[in-house]
Parts: sequence; C-alpha cells; structure tokens
Amino acid sequence: MSEETNNKQPSAEKTTTQRRQRRPRKTQNNSSNGANEKRQDVDKSQTNGQKTSNSNNKRRRRSNGSGPVIGNEPWQKEISRVIVANKKGHEARLSTFKSNRSTEKVRITPLGGLGEIGGNMTVVETDNSALIIDVGMSFPSEDMHGVDILIPDFDYVRKIKNKIKGIVITHAHEDHIGAVPYLFKEMQFPIYATPLPLGMLSNKFEEHGLKQYRKLFRPVEKRKIYKIGEFDVEWMHITHSIIDASALAITSKAGTIFHTGDFKIDHTPIDGYPSDLHRFAYYGEKGVLCMLSDSTNSHKEGFTRSESSVGKTFDAIFSKAKGRVIMSTFSSNIHRVYQAIEHGLRYNRKVAVIGRSMERNLDMARELGYVDLDKSIFIDASEVHKYPDNEVLIVTTGSQGETMAALYRMATDEHRHIKIKPTDQVIISAKAIPGNEGSVSTVLNFLLKSGASVAYQDFSEIHVSGHAAQEEQKLLIRLVKPQYFLPVHGELNHTLKHQETAIKCGVDPKNCLIMEDGDQIEVCTKYIKKVRSIKTGKVFIDNQINKQISDDVVIDRQKLADAGVVMIVAQINKDDQRLETKPKVVSYGLVPDKEDKAFSKDMENVLVQYLTNAKKEVLQNQRALENDLRQVVRKHIFRTLKKYPTIVPTIFIM
Repeated sequence: MSEETNNKQPSAEKTTTQRRQRRPRKTQNNSSNGANEKRQDVDKSQTNGQKTSNSNNKRRRRSNGSGPVIGNEPWQKEISRVIVANKKGHEARLSTFKSNRSTEKVRITPLGGLGEIGGNMTVVETDNSALIIDVGMSFPSEDMHGVDILIPDFDYVRKIKNKIKGIVITHAHEDHIGAVPYLFKEMQFPIYATPLPLGMLSNKFEEHGLKQYRKLFRPVEKRKIYKIGEFDVEWMHITHSIIDASALAITSKAGTIFHTGDFKIDHTPIDGYPSDLHRFAYYGEKGVLCMLSDSTNSHKEGFTRSESSVGKTFDAIFSKAKGRVIMSTFSSNIHRVYQAIEHGLRYNRKVAVIGRSMERNLDMARELGYVDLDKSIFIDASEVHKYPDNEVLIVTTGSQGETMAALYRMATDEHRHIKIKPTDQVIISAKAIPGNEGSVSTVLNFLLKSGASVAYQDFSEIHVSGHAAQEEQKLLIRLVKPQYFLPVHGELNHTLKHQETAIKCGVDPKNCLIMEDGDQIEVCTKYIKKVRSIKTGKVFIDNQINKQISDDVVIDRQKLADAGVVMIVAQINKDDQRLETKPKVVSYGLVPDKEDKAFSKDMENVLVQYLTNAKKEVLQNQRALENDLRQVVRKHIFRTLKKYPTIVPTIFIM
C-alpha cells in the first residue's frame, strides 16, 4: 500500500467516527423523540441536498471528461481511469477527419444524377487537374416525344477540357456509362475502369463507330492506387446489381474523397465476393475529407435483400412451369441472368438469349470469366420451335416496356420467331425505372391478354434492389467517418433523407450539404461551401440514329401533342384589305372532324375582322402580316377553346 493511501485512511476513519457521534441517542422522552425526528428530517434534507449536489458535480465531471469517482480503493481508482480512457478511445475512433495542416481545396460539381434517377456525372477538380466520375444517361418523361434517352449537357466539360486527366467509372450500368459514346464523339479522354465496364463500353464504341478510341481504355486493378493528374485513385470492390462494381477513394492534397458509386452491402453475393468493408474501414481510420454516397433507397428501412434470395423464387417458378419460361431483366444484370440460366439447366431446359444487348453483355461476361457457362446449352431463337415447350428457357430484354425490345414484340405478336402462348410462364425480374411505369404496365397487359402467367415484383418476390437501405447506409457512414457528407444519386427527397441518416450517424449537420446539378462545391479541411452554379441540363437523343434532337424540335412536339396545330392558307388583296378567295383552314388535334366546317368559318370571320382594322404598312410586309395573324388567331382560339395550338399561316399578298 502506498504512503499516499496510508495518509488518507485516518482521515476517512475520523470522518466515520464523527458521523457516528452526530447520530441522535434513543430516549423515552417524547419531546426528545420529536426533536430527534425533526433533527433527522433536517439531516435527511441535508443529505438529499448533498446527494443532488454530488450528482450535479459528477455530471459536470463527466462532461469535462474527468469521469466518475466511485471510491478510493486502488481497484476503484483503476476502474475510474479505465472508464475515462475508454471514453476518450470511443470519441477518438468516432471522430471525423480533421486536419489544419493543408490549405489545399478541391471542387466537386455534379452535372447529372441529382434531382433525378440516372444520368450520373460528376467532376472533381483542383486548380490544375480534373476527373470525371461516370458519364451516364437517363430516360425521358412521357411528354418528350420521339426521345429515347437523355444525356448530360457537356458545356462545362468543354470549358475545362484541358484540365481533364481522365474519366473514372464506378460500374457498367447505363445510368453511369450510357453517355460515354456521345461525349467521345466530341472530346476524348483516357477511361479508367475495371474489366467489365470497359468490355461493355467496347461494345458501345463499336455500335457508334468509335472503335479507334478503345486505345484510351485503361484497365485497373482493385486495391491498387493509380496516379491520374494530381489525384491518387483507388477502386474498391462493392456489391450492387451488376458484376464488378466499385467504390472510389480519390486523394488529393486537400484530402480523400470517398465515392460509394451505386451499392448495397450483400454478404452472400452470387460470385462470393462481398463488399471490401476492410478497405473502407482503412480509409475511415486514415481520414476521409468528404463522402459522396448513393441515396436511391434512403427511404427504405432495414436492409436490402441479397441477390441470392431471388434464387428461391426462381426455383419455385421453374419447378411448377409446364411450358416455356421467358425471363426478362436488365441486360446488364448478369448475376440475375446467370441465376435464371442455372435454374433452367437444373430443370433440363435449353437457353435462348434474345436481344442484342443481352447477347453482347452475356458473351462479354463469359469471355472475361465472370460467369462459367458452356456454349452447348444455348440455342438460337430460330431453333426454339424444335424443342418441347417444357425444355426451353428464353432470356430476353424488355423489362422496362421498351417498344423496340424483344419482350414487347413477343407480347404484340411482332417477333419473327417467338409468339406468346397461354402455357408460357413469363418472369419480369426488374423494377420499373421512374417514368417507365406506364410502358411496363402496357407490356404486362399484353402478356396477360395472351393468357400467359406473369411473375412481376408487384405480385412475386422476383426482384431485389441493388441499392442500400438505411442500415447499410449507416454501416458505410460509420466505417468511413467522413468530415463532410454529400448525398448523391437521387431526387431531392432521397438526398434529404440520406442527409438525415448521416446526421444520426454522427456527421455534423453543418458539414452536410444538399446539392443540385450544377452546384459547384468547394471543400477543404476548414470548410465546405457552394461557390457558384454551372450551366447544366439535358440533351435529347434519338437512339435509332444515335444523334441529338434539337431542343426546339422536342418543344414543338410537346406543343403539338398538347394543343394541336392550325394551318391557314389565304390570299389577301392589300389595296382593298379583303380576302381574294375563301381561305383554306386545316386543324389537327384541336377540334373533332365533324366541327371542322364550323371551325373554318370561324377562322374566316377572324381574318375578315382583322383585315378590316389592319394598318396599311402591315399589309405591305408578308412576314409582319403572318406574325400579326398568328397572334390574332391564337388569342381567339384561347378565348373560345382554352388552348394555345401551333398556328401556321401561309399568306399570299395580291
């Protein structure tokens, strides 16, 4: 026992003796008892006051980090010390990365993928170097007539193209690589990606006549750091609904930016390769300046089911199917296709892969060794009729209701080789992308009308998401421990919900920002802030010719669809200010055919009224006259029909 402890003992014994001496003696005297009771009440209140005071002092000590005092014995002191040490350890491991050593800054500019699902594209830059993360496409809304896909506006890329050192790809989904060929038709940069994304891009470059630019492909190994301009970039394996997906660690002098890409945390993936949580934790311990994280499923509580869970549903469907099985999913979801083929083989079925993108992607996955399937199991679409229906599995495109896809043509009896039969079992193993719900519903109705049995996510567990639910998002935030947090990939409601999750996981609310496309965010160890807005938007693409559609063409189509068109051909005598002959009026999409005659008469009266009051100088200028007539007719039609149709006047001045 130490000398310090020995010195303290007598004082402790003395205190105990004094307390005993202060205790009231028992006596038979009632008055004395009453006095003693009062004294005891006072002592109790004092004791209670002392307890409250001591409790408050303990709270203060805890808040100051000194920890609780539980006693003076050596083991008690050691417990007190360990409690304080553990608390400091917890705070240290949970603390986000903070360093005042660097004054360097990095800027992050999303050009697509925020306020929408798809079209993901982000620029990360320093003063001298820039990287593009993904170049994806998105789907048009129903009012974008004749438009097949949307791609980001590359205006900002044009302005900084001399700084751009490369494109880094997270994974091979269309909403992350679909716009790369359109960018390369104008500008070319090295593309850094793992093998499967590069394989799928190779197919796209061949379709677009860009084969010569495949020399710019830079295959990368995961867990290896690549120097690209002023950035050190590492690809780390993460699970998603496509093979070979990656998260990115992008390190500059300012610090490390951690980009999740699209992800979920699947502990039992089909290929046996779970997310590289160890590497994520490594960067979390090393220090992450800013984290950009997938927000698509941020409203979903719990965990997203494993891709392998779909296998049970496949097995149940295949075991009961008496005729052909027709399975449709995203052509890039190789693991889903692989599971379907495995179950087809288990039930002795030959496999027909129909749809150009499906065939190419599956062939690419086989060539690169991601799936192991023998060529002998496959048959051509033209050979399907040679086999009994219960020995055929058809894997096809068209899960989004695309009118040119194989499933749609089968459902509408337009496919050359395959017609839907009442004995067919159809599986649509995909979720409708926002905006495609109507198209998917149309295909479903065609299939059901043909008498086929249909398994779809609304009434069958035949699809699981590839995106993380809240608990998986929390896990990644806790592993990475970013100083700043930027939710990406989703509409505003998704990113706001993800921000809420990040704050619950310890990220300072002041260090979370909600971005929109075009917001340029500057980040360093001392702050994160929006510095300016960049011009962004969408470019309309006709996929049949792989070319851009001008904005005014799409706007004209929208106007025609909404309010129709009115064409007026008239001959006008400028001297008499009258019609030479009865005008010809033709309208489409405005009035029923049976009212055409009355509508023409109404337009004739408008013209007569206008000419009566027209100024002489206007009648001398054909263009000015047509513009005036357009406005007069337009206003009249709105007053009578509440529509603003497109007015096309053709005037001959006599």
